[in-house]
Amino acid sequence: MRPEVQEFVAAGPLPDWDADEEEIGRRADQLEAVCAPVTAAEAQALATCFGPDDCYGIAWSLVHVIETGPGPVPAMAPPGPGATDWHRTLWDRWGNRSG
Repeated sequence: MRPEVQEFVAAGPLPDWDADEEEIGRRADQLEAVCAPVTAAEAQALATCFGPDDCYGIAWSLVHVIETGPGPVPAMAPPGPGATDWHRTLWDRWGNRSG
């Protein structure tokens, strides 16, 4: 996994709308450093980084980066009752299609 992806993943889930501008800017910069396309392993790791809301659009940018991977996120289970909106979004957009 490339260092820029590792750095983004190590920072944890995206913050919510209550985060300060510095934190939101830092996460946006980290994501912009990830050059597309991503590998399947990188896509799966990045899929763990969604926060509780769209983080001023950064979550949608994360979806688009994940979608540059070679196929559906590996080992992505169908969304269950406790799934986040982002899990459902990824599943709806590409998680349920065959690679």
